[in-house]
Amino acid sequence: MKTLRRQDTRIPRRPLLWLAAALLFTLPPMFGTLPSWVPLLFLIALTAKFWMQPKGYHLRSLFWKVVLVALILSLLFFSYGSLRGIEPGVSLIVMLTSVKILEAHTAREFHIMIMVAWVLCLCGFFLSQNLAIALCLLIAFTLLLVALIQFHRGSSSAFWPPVRTAGKLLAQAAPLIVLLFLFFPRFSTGFRFQIASQRGSSTGFSDHLSPGSVSSLTNSSEVAFRAEFPDGKIPTLGAMYWRGVVMWHCEGLEWNAPKNPAALPKTSQSSLRSEGVRQWITIEAHDARWMFALDWPANWPSGARLAPGDYLWSDQPIHKARRYEVTSYPEIPNNQLHSGEREPLLQLPAAISPAARALVQSWTAGKTEPRAIVEKALEFFRAQGFLYSPSPGEYGKNGLDEFLFHRRLGFCEHYAASFATLMRLAGVPARVVTGYLGGEYNEIGHFFLVRQADAHAWCEVWFPDRGWQRVDPTAVVAPDRVNLGFSSFLERRAAAGQLDNTQGVLARKLARWPIFARARLGWQTLSYAWDTRVLSFDGDEQESFFTAIGIAGRGPIFFIVGSLLVAIALLALYTGWTHLRTRACGDRIKRIYESFCRKAARLGAPRNPSEGPLDFSRRAMRLLPNDSERIRSIAEAYIALRYTPASDPMTLEQFAKAVSAFVRAS
Repeated sequence: MKTLRRQDTRIPRRPLLWLAAALLFTLPPMFGTLPSWVPLLFLIALTAKFWMQPKGYHLRSLFWKVVLVALILSLLFFSYGSLRGIEPGVSLIVMLTSVKILEAHTAREFHIMIMVAWVLCLCGFFLSQNLAIALCLLIAFTLLLVALIQFHRGSSSAFWPPVRTAGKLLAQAAPLIVLLFLFFPRFSTGFRFQIASQRGSSTGFSDHLSPGSVSSLTNSSEVAFRAEFPDGKIPTLGAMYWRGVVMWHCEGLEWNAPKNPAALPKTSQSSLRSEGVRQWITIEAHDARWMFALDWPANWPSGARLAPGDYLWSDQPIHKARRYEVTSYPEIPNNQLHSGEREPLLQLPAAISPAARALVQSWTAGKTEPRAIVEKALEFFRAQGFLYSPSPGEYGKNGLDEFLFHRRLGFCEHYAASFATLMRLAGVPARVVTGYLGGEYNEIGHFFLVRQADAHAWCEVWFPDRGWQRVDPTAVVAPDRVNLGFSSFLERRAAAGQLDNTQGVLARKLARWPIFARARLGWQTLSYAWDTRVLSFDGDEQESFFTAIGIAGRGPIFFIVGSLLVAIALLALYTGWTHLRTRACGDRIKRIYESFCRKAARLGAPRNPSEGPLDFSRRAMRLLPNDSERIRSIAEAYIALRYTPASDPMTLEQFAKAVSAFVRAS
């Protein structure tokens, strides 16, 4: 192939290996965010480079370079339809880096690849900022530094010295990084940002409930949110209903919530007759507006509202993780049903079958007290052989009748939707609530982690004497789901042989082994600390930090100038310490060498004042042929220590031992 011509390779192999290792660690953010062909072609180019490098090949032809760039642009247009945006831009940088890898063969191009690789590290943060990605990019950054050090030291340098030097440089930079992170003024956001639209970042949670909409999340281990209870008031797992969206519009097994709900007025705390439960919620980005809190929230954070139905609704879509505080109460504040609200809460589907009407009439005959109707409906689900299943299959057009009278197999959304529809048919105002139930407690970090698999749906009915009350028909059919949590429920079903696919359950059991469980909880705690202490360190958090250390209320100029002055002082101290250390080392080398010269003079080889170490060693070797090998090794060590920028401590010790042995010799 004409494009691959033999050429003298100027990039040493070992620095190239370090560079390749660094580039491999820039790959993880690309997977799942960029089209799969982008990291795949990048990996192929990196592999091809190591086939080409020993043979002295590289991409030289301008024609083939233009062809490759045109092909890359065509693929990007085919995948994105445009080159505008962060994802197309990052993909273009990755692909052009791939071409540069195939082309590079000189020292200058090696330095260009190092710089481009650092840009790729920055692009990785544009795509994702979770802890795992941050660690990968930190490793990539460190390996790039090692590659640069190795390149300038030469391939003959040992493996560990470049790694040690890179570690020292990063350790020296760490105090400045911490200083600027804490004190440099931050006017709005923290380090968490969302420039690229995350594929798969959406929770799957929706304001539309239909058969399968909740059960589709049962296999998802993605985090929905994390919750802390700062006052230590932790509800039981069975009472941990995380309220998300309240749905009013009924179509049998399908329910919908308002697209843009109104805001409820603020509630006076004096009107609440019970003590609230305070929560700190850190919700993951889901590109919608719903927020979560325990039943029932009575206040809300800034930038949000309390919508009719007493659920939190953000004023703006949540495109990045958000942390907020909310207080919930076991009773709904202002638990009243106004005349204009009753009619929508009794709205029914366009068509109700005679069988469903007959069933409800059997509950309302002779006694129409709402609480009794609810008990009869729950008894119907309890006694008629209904089964709870994460994968109940699809339901047809007449799904309500098919579920109630034929298959009787469903997930929480089937039970919540059908129960609320039957309540409305009986004249009892009802609505459906979707959210999450339970969560996994992290005993190391002292927080609850709620995953997508914990998604749940339940009902609320209106009692004239008590107002809105939660009724969960799933608790009648599968009480373990409510009391134990979804993961424990699946494990019990698998142990009893009631689940066909136990692969996921087996993985959960392995994850509960003590060693794996502690490691998993530790990682969750680190990730949570990264999210809340680093990425979410915004202007408000910085102001709270300043208040805690007693320097709040100062202007940004004070902190900018102060940070720069402290940084300069740290650099000056480090420079002075390095100078003194180097001088002390230099003085020791000089003292040791002078003792060698005195011994050589006593043996008959005095050193002239104008004679350099190399000339003196050659003359001394002629005058003292029996000690010529010792004199040569001592002279080489002295020259290496005296005239290199950074002396190796190991070489210094060997030099000292060699001189000491020479001086003691007779």
